[in-house]
Amino acid sequence: MRISVDAHAIGCRQTGNEVYIRNLLKEFARLDKGSELIAYISKEGAKADLPRRIRTRRVSQNPYKRLGLDLPRHLGHDRPDLLHVQYTGPLFSAVPLVVTVHDVSFLEYPEYFTRFRSLQLRLTVRQTVQRAARVLTPSEYSRRAILKHYRIPEEKVVVVPNAVAGQFRPVERETARAAIQRKFGIERPFVLTVGDLQPRKNHVGLLHAFEDVLHAEPRLPHDLVFVGKETWYSPELHRAVNRSPVRDRVHFAGFVEDADLVKFYGACEMFMFPSFYEGFGLPILEAMACGRAVACSHATAMPEVANAAGILFDPGSKEEIARAMLDILLDAELRARLERLGLHRAAGFSWEKSAAQTLEVYYDVAGRRPRRAVALAARVS
Repeated sequence: MRISVDAHAIGCRQTGNEVYIRNLLKEFARLDKGSELIAYISKEGAKADLPRRIRTRRVSQNPYKRLGLDLPRHLGHDRPDLLHVQYTGPLFSAVPLVVTVHDVSFLEYPEYFTRFRSLQLRLTVRQTVQRAARVLTPSEYSRRAILKHYRIPEEKVVVVPNAVAGQFRPVERETARAAIQRKFGIERPFVLTVGDLQPRKNHVGLLHAFEDVLHAEPRLPHDLVFVGKETWYSPELHRAVNRSPVRDRVHFAGFVEDADLVKFYGACEMFMFPSFYEGFGLPILEAMACGRAVACSHATAMPEVANAAGILFDPGSKEEIARAMLDILLDAELRARLERLGLHRAAGFSWEKSAAQTLEVYYDVAGRRPRRAVALAARVS
């Protein structure tokens, strides 16, 4: 079978989208050695981040040229059995489409997007979902949301959970702290949150809760660290920090590569994820895999990911966010228990199983039987 994948996100710092497709491709190459794999990339450096047996084709970074010209041209030349895209497929496609829709926040909370981006996603994702042979999504929450907003058969939408890459594992806290201090200048113990600086991540809510924590327990030595890419929304968050009475205790690390992200997780005292909306919430699992206590929102897909291994709170309640932080920071026994539970929870997710389940969908769409190694891996619990 010949499989084509739109992998333009690799190397473009598209965070979750990039992590998703990069890890799937690496596992595809290992699990399905009999199929031909073609990745459409927009950055030359992306080729070095993929297994050698995956063939690559260049597409434009401009989405209009990529979707309107480059992908249809490559599909006509390569003639794959299917094409896998994220959210939006090419304008014309002579082959079956498999589309991953991580969430439909652009439909449910358009205020979290620029007006143009919200309209663009509304139009292009609807067209792609309706044309696709299968729609993949990482959580039951997102599956229900997709079926709510799009009139498509239920059996067309398949849940394939995300997972944690192997490099996210526990490291000695003091070693990680020393590395973070050397590179980022953060000297105090810290509370960590990870995510692009956008409104749905609720960074301002976390900031105000952190102010309350330090007011309630002024002897706490902790700082607050935001790790995430700057966006159109960043100036509003920076203004909120500049007005804050704890502004000297807040740090912005920007986008960091995975090697540094593992160190941030390893160095932090605890991990907070106060997002209003997530189709999955991969940083929750990453922090757990690194052995850190997690508190996160009880909204959307996040309880599905954290399960009983994290403290859940109402993201709209500053008091509940502050209480979750205080409970973990002040109670060493609770913190240690959450760390143990988190390691066990994260171990239940693997990119191998996610890739195998995705390959099974490919084979079904192509009308073929999956190879034995793929079928076995897809059923590993």
